[in-house]
Amino acid sequence: MKFEGVDYYHIDELLSDEEKLIRQTIREFVDDKVIPVIEKHYREGTFPMHLIPEMAELGIFGATLPEKYGCANLNNVAYGLMMQELERGDSGIRSFASVQSALVMYPIYTFGSDEQKDYWLPKLAKAEKIGCFGLTEPDFGSNPGGMLTRAEKVDGGFVLNGTKMWITNGTIADVAVVWAKWNGVVHGFLVEKNFKGFSAPEMKNKHSLRASVTSELVLDNVFVPDSHWLPNTQGLKSALMCLSQARYGIAWGVIGSMMVAYTTALDYAKSRVQFSKPIAAYQLTQAKLVWMLTEITKAQLLVLQLGRLKDQGKARFTHISLAKRNNCEVALDICRVAREILGANGILDEYPIMRHMNNLESVKTYEGTHEMHTLIVGEDITGFSAFE
Repeated sequence: MKFEGVDYYHIDELLSDEEKLIRQTIREFVDDKVIPVIEKHYREGTFPMHLIPEMAELGIFGATLPEKYGCANLNNVAYGLMMQELERGDSGIRSFASVQSALVMYPIYTFGSDEQKDYWLPKLAKAEKIGCFGLTEPDFGSNPGGMLTRAEKVDGGFVLNGTKMWITNGTIADVAVVWAKWNGVVHGFLVEKNFKGFSAPEMKNKHSLRASVTSELVLDNVFVPDSHWLPNTQGLKSALMCLSQARYGIAWGVIGSMMVAYTTALDYAKSRVQFSKPIAAYQLTQAKLVWMLTEITKAQLLVLQLGRLKDQGKARFTHISLAKRNNCEVALDICRVAREILGANGILDEYPIMRHMNNLESVKTYEGTHEMHTLIVGEDITGFSAFE
């Protein structure tokens, strides 16, 4: 059965024809290509690599970047709708696209030289090259400024030493955007997979994001030529700008998980008969379904306005933090309530609920925890930093 979406408030009327067409195109791709295979990949702990070329053909990678680099030059709402539909398939699919677009192509476009942009962006858009983003370290997640990875200037380039952790796409990536301190200031570097001393072992035994490649990056005296230093990076702020791009996509993406959890629970409640009538006819079940629908509608309106602000150049990183914080928490709660409605059946992979719930445990944490986004917005509205 084709997915029709959830739109109780006729929010579609606020979208352009192009935005709706793009959403429908990605929706059909997810229905036809992702849903039939994703449970198998999740169960086996593998990423469906065969989907990458078609995702590139659909213009998903770097979708908001200029056409001169082989990108689609879409607005931010259209990009958000793409992320929503991909995450409806699985958080791992959306994560792959988010990393390629927001955490690899965006920093190259924003902080790279013309030569770097001309070389890398078309290849990344076509998925001829796959990228990853190396910021988080074993001992520094919420406090990236404490990173231990170092860059030392040498003749013709830099030597990098350090370790990164929890890196999506790391093992399969051709290039890593690695952040390291050079003379105490954070800079970005493009580290290719064949550079001597660089390795990216995959992290196994995950209960979450199983249909996604998660890796460690090890840099052992890796020589990076001057041509691979991102010349326009300006300290930790540059890395955090990339995170804002990724967080924006996440705020949209998790709505896909919300919708599939809600529609699965609604359909199940209508057909599951207990005490002579469907459980959808009982007040407690209806209360849960109405709460789910209400939260989905609020989340949809939140990201739509955020996307419009972003297209107008008015969105601030605190706006993005508020949306990421709210939508990730609500998405996880919706999945938990949906599992309650399905009862014991909710733990079976015949239904997508537990897979999305497990994924969202990671999505709520990465790109800034719920608590960190609370403090980001808190500082913005009060003027007082509560981080220390």
